[in-house]
Amino acid sequence: MAKALLGYVGGSDPRLLAEMRRLQQRVQDLESELGRIQAENEALTAAASQERIMESIDAHQAEPALT
Repeated sequence: MAKALLGYVGGSDPRLLAEMRRLQQRVQDLESELGRIQAENEALTAAASQERIMESIDAHQAEPALT
């Protein structure tokens, strides 16, 4: 049964191994890109939230400071 899975003669196909390595590298690249994009998204969300807080403060309606 193992011979049928690995190939009867010569073991694994080098093309198959190369494709597997290429796909594993692609998965790693996509995972790092995903992490970078998630971090960027979190930063943008925090900045937008801060901006909304600042916009919600109406300086014209604010009470004058006590002196």
